[in-house]
Amino acid sequence: MSDYLMQTYARQPVAFLRGEGAWLYDERGDKYLDALAGVAVNGLGHAHPRLARALCEQAARLIHTSNIYRIPLQEQLAERLCHLSGMERAFFCNSGAEANEAAIKIARLHGHNRGIENPAIVVMEKSFHGRTMATLSATGNRKVQAGFEPLVTGFVRVPFGDAEAVDKLAEYHKNIVAVLVEPYQGEGGVNIPEAGYLAKLRHICDRNGWLLMLDEVQTGIGRTGKWFAFQHTEIQPDVMSLAKGLGSGVPVGACLARGVAAETFVPGKHGSTFGGGPLACTAALTTLQVMDEDGLLAHADQLGAFIRADLSDRLQGHAGVRAIRGQGLMIGIELDRPCGDLVKMALAEKLLINVTNDTVVRLLPPLVMKREEAALLTEKLAELIRVFLG
Repeated sequence: MSDYLMQTYARQPVAFLRGEGAWLYDERGDKYLDALAGVAVNGLGHAHPRLARALCEQAARLIHTSNIYRIPLQEQLAERLCHLSGMERAFFCNSGAEANEAAIKIARLHGHNRGIENPAIVVMEKSFHGRTMATLSATGNRKVQAGFEPLVTGFVRVPFGDAEAVDKLAEYHKNIVAVLVEPYQGEGGVNIPEAGYLAKLRHICDRNGWLLMLDEVQTGIGRTGKWFAFQHTEIQPDVMSLAKGLGSGVPVGACLARGVAAETFVPGKHGSTFGGGPLACTAALTTLQVMDEDGLLAHADQLGAFIRADLSDRLQGHAGVRAIRGQGLMIGIELDRPCGDLVKMALAEKLLINVTNDTVVRLLPPLVMKREEAALLTEKLAELIRVFLG
């Protein structure tokens, strides 16, 4: 561990030098099966040849000019994302936190434009929206907030999955302008709400003139078997944030909007030096093209169903397994006890996993993972969980 790095991460004792598909290779050349994909980032796996070629060619032409000038690749990416999502306009940035910051600013500016002096945004318990001050304040996790007070005000928190709690706020909270929610919670434990939850929120927002803002940073770009998780329903958001899998490892975020939300920002109200540069947009455009041409949405849906079913069969009847849930290749295995030690146990077996919310093993495999690799994953992981639970 370097003495020159700030100690912001509890890093695992391994360093990877190269990758190929769903595999990573460490300094000794040992091979690891990657079931985390850089935390839902490397949807195309590692060293995808078409992505690598596109990035090299673009880097040889142009990397950065700034948003002082037109960026044709940015315009192409905005059109593509809006076409896929049904949204109308895009703002590009560098991360999910920045995309959510843009969404929060849109909501507040929209509120002020309506004459609301102190606009408020409804957010959820166990949510995660980022680590900037505003997104940290919106996040429903005291552990990540502790020590950074005073937090940014203007957020009203309710339980995730409880549409009635949101509806009741309208009776007495007259400053609400938007609802910010993850379609499925990732960091909160891979929590999947009941069917109809987003539709109820859409109805509540429409009735009260609020914006419905979806944080699809983790669920977007094919992770759940659709381009965006909201497409498992019939609703349409007003604002949507994206990042993680959008650039397959190259930092790029986006905030998409439609209707009045798409018209809220005007020149001077928001910006980004690096956002939407030629290299990042090349990464995103190539990612979307490969996913479309290679049928990775259907593959993610089918492979995720296989992993959940196979784990259920292998762990059937084990009292320590509370639930196996997910959508597409966003999967959580909830145990009856804290299970952080499973990460190190899996690492020793050359398997990369993650634990979130203390008791949930989280799997976010690359969308290119093959069926035989998924079978190896379930075999190894089920055995590790059995050994861990005793």
